[in-house]
Amino acid sequence: MPADKELDETILDDEARRYYCSAMAALEKEKVPFLVGGAFAFGRYTGIIRHTKDFDIFLKKEDLPAARAALEKAGYRTELAFPHWLAKAYHPGGEYFIDLIYSSGNGIATVDDSWLEHGVQETVLDRPCLIIPPEEIIWSKCFVMERERYDGADVAHLLRSCADQIDWQRLLDHFGDKWRVLLSYLVLFGFIYPEMSGKIPASIMDTLITKLQADQPAPAGAEKVCQGTLLSRQQFLVDTQDWGYKDGRLPPTGRMSAEDIADWTEAITSRK
Repeated sequence: MPADKELDETILDDEARRYYCSAMAALEKEKVPFLVGGAFAFGRYTGIIRHTKDFDIFLKKEDLPAARAALEKAGYRTELAFPHWLAKAYHPGGEYFIDLIYSSGNGIATVDDSWLEHGVQETVLDRPCLIIPPEEIIWSKCFVMERERYDGADVAHLLRSCADQIDWQRLLDHFGDKWRVLLSYLVLFGFIYPEMSGKIPASIMDTLITKLQADQPAPAGAEKVCQGTLLSRQQFLVDTQDWGYKDGRLPPTGRMSAEDIADWTEAITSRK
């Protein structure tokens, strides 16, 4: 696994480092289970260093109240930004913040015990902690295809660095009936890195291609559903708002409520 000491030692200023370390210490003191994600985890796996003014902490939704209480006790203001996936904790100076993440913006990648069970032991900011497993990073990033943000390159870089470490069956299980999304990225990986296409197990490609060959179109008269909204919260709104498609983020294809979708859509203008 590539080292990422530069991110810890040179990019962060002292105040940010103290804030993030204090937050981790506060959660540990109150025995709140969590994993570190974002640029810190991505850098550990790929060696790609990014400047960031936020710190991503992943935890189960049921642990969010305890996490907020611990951080508020440590002197940090918290807020529930989006009830279906995200809360925030703010440094008193306002320049830095922590994202408390328990799902994904599309409601798909919900944090559960398996994230913690497969967390990777690492050291972040000189503190031992668990970082998000590569399978969960890939799973969540595969669904980010916004006009202003596309995580396809991140997925390719993670596959390049971690293909030999990945529990492929776990990754396949995460995608479930949305396996076409994973297949699309694996095909692109072979295009991006032709000499490394063999890093993707042939058994996984065979499984997905067999699924594709066996897949049958929806029967005539079936409900029109657009699952593009699971990939981009904005670019497929015309389908659901003007063209009569059911939003794929709603059950049974998705996990969001109509209220969650409205809240998340309203935030587009502010890019929250």
